[in-house]
Amino acid sequence: MGETVAASGREMRSRPVPHRVAQSGHSPHYRNLTDQGDTMAEASTGVQLVQVAALLGAGVVAVPLFRKLGLGSVLGYLAAGLAIGPFGFKLFAEPETVLHVAEFGVVIFLFIIGLEMRPAKLWNLRREIFGLGVAQVGLSGLLLTLAAIAFGVPAHIAFIVAMGFVLSSTAVIMQGLDERNELNTPAGQRAVSILLLEDLAIVPLLAIVAILASTMGTAVDGPPLWQTIALGLGAIVAVVVAGRYLLNPVFRFLARHGGREIMSAAALLVVVGAALIMTLGGLSMAMGAFLAGVLLSDSSFRHQLEADVEPFRGLLLGIFFVSVGMSLNLAVVLADWPIIVGGLALFMVVKAAAIYGVARLLKASNREAVERAAMFAQGGEFAFVLYAAALAAGVLDARSSAIATALVILSMALTPLTTLVVRRLMPPAPELSPDDAEGVDHASGLRERVLIIGFGRFAQVVSQPLLARDVDVSIIDYDVEMIQAAGNFGFKVYYGDGARLDVLRASGAAKAETILVCVDKAEVADRIVELVKAEFPLTKLFVRAFDRGHSMRLVQAGVEYQLRETFESALVFGHQVLIDLGFSQDEASETIEDVRRRDEERFTLQLAGGLAAGRGLMRGNAVTPQPAPYIKPRREGQALNEEAAEALEEEDAREKAGV
Repeated sequence: MGETVAASGREMRSRPVPHRVAQSGHSPHYRNLTDQGDTMAEASTGVQLVQVAALLGAGVVAVPLFRKLGLGSVLGYLAAGLAIGPFGFKLFAEPETVLHVAEFGVVIFLFIIGLEMRPAKLWNLRREIFGLGVAQVGLSGLLLTLAAIAFGVPAHIAFIVAMGFVLSSTAVIMQGLDERNELNTPAGQRAVSILLLEDLAIVPLLAIVAILASTMGTAVDGPPLWQTIALGLGAIVAVVVAGRYLLNPVFRFLARHGGREIMSAAALLVVVGAALIMTLGGLSMAMGAFLAGVLLSDSSFRHQLEADVEPFRGLLLGIFFVSVGMSLNLAVVLADWPIIVGGLALFMVVKAAAIYGVARLLKASNREAVERAAMFAQGGEFAFVLYAAALAAGVLDARSSAIATALVILSMALTPLTTLVVRRLMPPAPELSPDDAEGVDHASGLRERVLIIGFGRFAQVVSQPLLARDVDVSIIDYDVEMIQAAGNFGFKVYYGDGARLDVLRASGAAKAETILVCVDKAEVADRIVELVKAEFPLTKLFVRAFDRGHSMRLVQAGVEYQLRETFESALVFGHQVLIDLGFSQDEASETIEDVRRRDEERFTLQLAGGLAAGRGLMRGNAVTPQPAPYIKPRREGQALNEEAAEALEEEDAREKAGV
């Protein structure tokens, strides 16, 4: 492998370098690297309607199928792209045309992440970004470079190919985290921090490419290094200044004098403008969009901006993955399959080992380290920027660049599979043991007047009036993390499962005057009620009910008091709505009392006749048809006696009152 690549490198350096390929970090991500690709790139790149239909249709067909198979949407998009691309049905001859537009899906994704990442939160992640991120990029790059050199690849080629592979795919990783709802978890935030550092790393890497080109005598004309650095810093300052002092006044003006469509256009303009400024400075478009999002995260227009750009994010991100699949050069893969298969296995294993080692060294759990290694073991879209710049500078030859590009694309395709396999082979995440958790004690020997079982949001409110009157209270729960969180707010909660008889005894259920069952599962509450009624019949039970059926079961079980958790709050809510609509305080209170009375009557009927009983006591908003005679009577009906007359008067009064 090394001799072949080295020979190709010597041949490439003896030929003139095409000046057409971009020479900076904002060069196109993909470029067909064969002569055929150069010819195609110079041809017309119009996208026909049939191609648009194929692009959308491929995703619509492939993604649901792959999701049903448990393989994820990313692999579905990549497969769809391969099917309709130059090496499939040949509906697209130039996939880079689609890629340049669809790349904004990644850019918009980073903008939305920035909107959720307030400056203070980003500052709190500085250690993860510049500590964990630098350690992972540095060690991975070193080991990959040494591995390639060990197989005979020249040092300069090994370094460029390795560092391109180090830059993981922001699109693949963020999409996976988003689908698994892990973006806002601590592990997800650490992953975002690493990706941000990798976005920044492209700048010094491009500078190194220029230095290598100068030492090898293949450099093309370009700005000096100091000017490149100055442009990058100037671009960052421009985005920061615009985001801090310009955007909010502009959006206030547009909100007052523009329309909804203008606000949507302005939101997209912010994303595109930030990306453009950073591109002109030789930096990452995604980094510019992320920075703009962070600066707008404290804005009052934050949610409106997110709602305006969100539809574009999903569609463009999907098309981006399709275009990546289309760009896989199967001719290169088939021609050099031993090199590509071996290199892919070597690079993914070495990079995963480096990531795992850094994670464990920095105190991550074994589970998080393994999952991070599987998630980050691929190359990404920034590798194409680096390879294109290296090709233009003469540091990489066309064949080496094509092989490296194929390695990256295949690794991106394998990532959803490797992540899925790792998650299925990993044992279930162990729950935090109460014996190992700090500040968590088992319930034992408790003798308080009131025992509260379950300490979620309901019980936390219930405890307040009791504690205000200095009532002695014992609290048990079996959620260790909740117990620790409650301790931070001044509550002493003991560990114990209230559905176990031995825990009830240790918690003082036999001595307690009242037990408050506030757990968040109806079946668990029923089990506790059954145990207490059987073993501690003199103890009073106050139970949180979940719905009408649960309330009926609790009454039939003989509890002293039960309350549907949303009933009283809904009545208070409705009372306030009536006041706001202009009804007087007395009218609103009278109406709420009538609703409460009718509900009690209906509940009593349901206890005897089941849930279907008492339906007539509920008011609905559908018009109920009233029966009418076919022929109108010539005279009104008359009561035959006084009792009938009184009944008719009461019926008329109820109809007028709407009862």
